[in-house]
Amino acid sequence: MTDCTSEVEQGKRFAFGQNWQKFSRLVDDDRIATARESLVTALGTDDLSGRTFLDIGCGSGLFSLAALQLGAKVHSFDYDPDAVATTQQLRERYAPGNDWRIEQGSVLDSSLVSRLGQFDIVYSWGVLHHTGALWEALDTACRLVSPGGLLYVSIYNDQGLRSRAWRGVKRTYNSSGPLTRRLLVAGSGLYLRTAPQAVDLLKSVAGRRPAGGQPRRQRGMSARYDLIDWVGGYPFEVAAPEEVFRVGRRHGMELRHLKTCRGGLGCNEYVFASIADHDDAQTPSAARSVTAAA
Repeated sequence: MTDCTSEVEQGKRFAFGQNWQKFSRLVDDDRIATARESLVTALGTDDLSGRTFLDIGCGSGLFSLAALQLGAKVHSFDYDPDAVATTQQLRERYAPGNDWRIEQGSVLDSSLVSRLGQFDIVYSWGVLHHTGALWEALDTACRLVSPGGLLYVSIYNDQGLRSRAWRGVKRTYNSSGPLTRRLLVAGSGLYLRTAPQAVDLLKSVAGRRPAGGQPRRQRGMSARYDLIDWVGGYPFEVAAPEEVFRVGRRHGMELRHLKTCRGGLGCNEYVFASIADHDDAQTPSAARSVTAAA
């Protein structure tokens, strides 16, 4: 039994991998194309040929696959063994025989990190804040970027008291039985959405919508499984943008792309590149423009 499995059984961690397994049934060419487009927008290129791509917390493997299709050489890992299995299944469906390495492990495991080396692009969307050690995980992600590389991460926005309240919801979800979990998901859906959207979403959560009719979200994701992930996603940490900027500067990195959630609920998305003359820089200079989308 892995540490992850034990933590899930003890109610200390959300079963992210099981949720990704359910989501993976919805993955199709259209969702993969949408995932590719989101990478192109954030990274500023549609050609990753000859570049290495590390996916920290690969989840379903959707964005590892998107990077692979853009030409990258991909290495994926996830702490949750169910997520690893899901990613392996996606590889068999869409990229059999490709040089796409997948393994189980944690970004907090120094022995794993020490043997990974460095990568041209380090990607971790909505993962580092679920490790239980956000700042250590972010520091490690920065160190994994090779000279000339980019760091692409998203981290939950700090909403102060609201964030603390959501942390309580998440703890309750993971320590409760199926009925309480369903009620928490339903109640959260009603709280987060307008009435017409809530009715539609609750039908989806209750399993009354055919799989092909799942609400489609940006990045090729699913409204249903994103909601379950949001309500259950624990451990749970948050960060204000200025805190993330400070970590980037400390590692000799400069912001290239920013997409915020307008100070509200959700993730702020960052792409950092390095500064050439930084004493401890692990990446040389890159474009200095910032793309900000609210």
